[in-house]
Amino acid sequence: MEGEAMIPYEGKEFSAEEMKQRSQTFLAFMQQRRSLREFSDRPVSKDVIRDIIMAASTAPSGAHKQPWTFCAISNVELKGEIREAAEKEEYLNYHGRMSDTWLEDLKPMGTDWNKAFLEIAPWLIAVFKRPFEMVDGTKRKNYYVNESVGLACGILLTAIHNAGLVALTHTPSPMNFLEKILQRPSNERAFLLIPVGYPAEHAQVPNLQRKAEGEVLVFHT
Repeated sequence: MEGEAMIPYEGKEFSAEEMKQRSQTFLAFMQQRRSLREFSDRPVSKDVIRDIIMAASTAPSGAHKQPWTFCAISNVELKGEIREAAEKEEYLNYHGRMSDTWLEDLKPMGTDWNKAFLEIAPWLIAVFKRPFEMVDGTKRKNYYVNESVGLACGILLTAIHNAGLVALTHTPSPMNFLEKILQRPSNERAFLLIPVGYPAEHAQVPNLQRKAEGEVLVFHT
């Protein structure tokens, strides 16, 4: 491409048989992924969290702007502040902000405004999107920000599962308290708050079923 610095692509190709085996193995592995609200306080190394986040940062992004920041939090005081602020918003959500339909849909999850896992989980990963950058005092727009950060979060959750850990995509709303507590710059907006760790002993999850192939997949051949 004219004007672009290009390098050869170095990928890996598999035989049809190995490709099928790998895709089936990966599907079976990912079918075991669950969102969890019952965490152990068992430590997880900083190096593992670093690798998980850097895997997420391999996601594609609009114009390769990589419009994300991942804040990894293990500090006890900060986790306490985040829990207090999150529960304040969640209490209001469960006591007036959420519609009756929304509350009814949440019943199978067994959730409420109490978010003890925000202090129990050894790590919280706060994901921020960056709608723009400041370059030499000039505001430079990023592109497809929500899509890009969403893709990165998908890889993040996959990397967490691959490491043998569990996570929860927690979305207190509003969650601009994260920007204040973590002292993020003005071009960052809170996107997701993800507790990460080991499951608590005897942890349970709702008995839910994922949609079948016929409900999510359409082939046009």
